[in-house]
Amino acid sequence: MSTDALFRPFQVKSMTLANRIAMAPMTRSFSPGGVATSEVVDYYRRRAENGVGLIISEGTGVARPASLNDPNVPRFHGEQELAAWKQVIDAVHAAGGKMAPQLWHVGAVRTRDPQWTPPGPYDSPSGLSSPGKQFGEPMSDAEVADAVDAFAKAAGAAKALGFDSIELHGAHGYLIDQFFWHGVNVREDRWGGKTLPERSRFAVEILKAVRREVGEDYPVIIRLSQWKQQDFTVKLAADPKEMEAWLAPLADAGADVFHCSQRRFWEPEFEGSDLNFAGWAKKLTGKPTITVGSVGLSGEFIAAYGGEASQPASLDGLMERLEREEFDMVAVGRALLQDPEWVVKVRDGREDELKSFERSAMGVLY
Repeated sequence: MSTDALFRPFQVKSMTLANRIAMAPMTRSFSPGGVATSEVVDYYRRRAENGVGLIISEGTGVARPASLNDPNVPRFHGEQELAAWKQVIDAVHAAGGKMAPQLWHVGAVRTRDPQWTPPGPYDSPSGLSSPGKQFGEPMSDAEVADAVDAFAKAAGAAKALGFDSIELHGAHGYLIDQFFWHGVNVREDRWGGKTLPERSRFAVEILKAVRREVGEDYPVIIRLSQWKQQDFTVKLAADPKEMEAWLAPLADAGADVFHCSQRRFWEPEFEGSDLNFAGWAKKLTGKPTITVGSVGLSGEFIAAYGGEASQPASLDGLMERLEREEFDMVAVGRALLQDPEWVVKVRDGREDELKSFERSAMGVLY
């Protein structure tokens, strides 16, 4: 099937993209002390040179003491850290690319290195890392307000550095998502509640603060997921009505694009329709959406952490959905991590040159 639909330009507010392909954010622990290196600059530059429409960076930590669970993941605050990101965006722009940093706070998630602890207490809505599992203390109102401000200041820094957009990481059981999730947000104040819209107040306030910081014409993306790393079976919204009640306030608060994370993009979100998460988000809000999840590969990414390899897979099902405008953009993760030339190979019909994904690629900056 033709891949022409992938290569149509797309515009969101002040950002015009050459095509519909985004590089999905993927954590890369190659920034010692939180500062991106020249190798990180080259890593992103190569994707820009090879036609990625929008590069979304790896998650990068906002200015809270325990926003990251790994000392080698980059931060998006501090003079040295932001100077390094300036080198990244300048290189991407020089190569003709567009880029958004993904602004991240991991919340109540254990550190990757048992020999390292973050320089401050863990943040979480209720001091839970998963339902019933204590992990630190609930955030105070002052700490919640400071976290909101940290996201806004990071967004402002991104705009000042010249980034084309920003993405908020509100998925996968990290801090923003922990506030959404009834299993770990059991607060009874204004940051909690029995309903999903009530528990969305933290994200709404972040979006409002970000919008005040960056202005009306600057594109703001938020990444969301139903599933959690703590429990793949979780569904925040059980039906379209609940999903609309969740997403509409986020759109009203300033979200321009919903990046809808699934482990497999082709799986329907609700019974009775073959629409996936991104399809439903677009239908319910009218906002542009990005789909993601095992695009171009035979296996899903969680299994990759266990060592499972994946082979190149047909894009026909993806193209059928894109052609009927179920969603607007497609985020590609592991295929682009393994091969910086994936986009140009797809564009030029060089399917026989597409590479299999091997776990070893996670340990290298190609």
